[in-house]
Amino acid sequence: MLERKERSQLELFISGSLRQLIPDDHVLVRVERVLDLSWLRDEVADCYCLEDGRPGIDPEAAVRLMLAGLLSGIVHDRRLMREAQVNLAIRWFAGYALHEKLPDHSSLTRIRQRWGPERFKAVLSRTVKACIAARIATGEVVHLDATLIRANVSWDAIVEAHVDAVLTELDSTPAPSPEVATTSKTQRICQTDPDASLGKGGRLPRVEPAYKQQTAVDTKQGVILDVEVTTGGVHDSNTLSALDEVPRVTGRSITIVTLDAGYGVARVFAELEARRIEAIVPTRREPSPKKGVIPARRFKLDARHDRLRCPRGRHLVPHSIPCPLRAACFSPNAQRRTVLLNKDHPALLRGSASVSCVDRA
Repeated sequence: MLERKERSQLELFISGSLRQLIPDDHVLVRVERVLDLSWLRDEVADCYCLEDGRPGIDPEAAVRLMLAGLLSGIVHDRRLMREAQVNLAIRWFAGYALHEKLPDHSSLTRIRQRWGPERFKAVLSRTVKACIAARIATGEVVHLDATLIRANVSWDAIVEAHVDAVLTELDSTPAPSPEVATTSKTQRICQTDPDASLGKGGRLPRVEPAYKQQTAVDTKQGVILDVEVTTGGVHDSNTLSALDEVPRVTGRSITIVTLDAGYGVARVFAELEARRIEAIVPTRREPSPKKGVIPARRFKLDARHDRLRCPRGRHLVPHSIPCPLRAACFSPNAQRRTVLLNKDHPALLRGSASVSCVDRA
């Protein structure tokens, strides 16, 4: 028999919970089994007036809405609340019945501003501790990586700031001469969002106003242990706070850390050595030397005596006698050559040697 489905449904009656309509393997159902936010109300109580004002959004419902957006890949509040209007799983997870009005998307923004980053850090820390207690994370083998996130700002908001001139004005010193002013250092900043500095790399094919997110992930089950957000212009090697934050939260020392080549600089190797952390970091490639010039890697460091040895086996000293390799070592117009090494270069050499051993194994 050919049937016809009547679609002009005027009312919807449900006997029981919305949970009955959601599959057991849905990601929000699986999270609900282990999620405990009963402590959250006391944590943020000082951000609210208990006896005055209009009724606020339940703190746990707000966090559940944000978490549902994260797990669903929805990064914008406006889109999240639009999806929650028709998504039974999100309504059930946040505790809103079909007849209840959902909060406005701007309310989530105000909640984040009112609570501040420290309280959201506390939510993450408690989650990490619960994962450690459940033995799905150890906090001992950690992967660190940074990614650029394009800021939602217009290029019209990017302006050039004369740093030297601004500092001179703030110090109330006489204005620089025109000759000095023309050589002042400049940097491009965003007027509407100072945290969105210019950066390039990863998914951004060109320089864009962006933020940088540094994430520490436990390698056992991919549990996020720490997150730090900086401006887009901060170099990866300057965002290593997770090396201190992860042990503080987990109560365990990091034994091994893996990083990409962006961290393969001398200072990073030195910091990892100081913390007795085994590093798995590919070293960065040396820039190509000028044509016909001996590259800097041919100069060997004698760390015990803090001196360099040239390709001929001689130790470099100022005003040394003429060398037969001079024509191959100096560019045609150079009168002298300087080989610059970071103070932590010995740590870089030891780290490079260990990486080479791993590659050969």
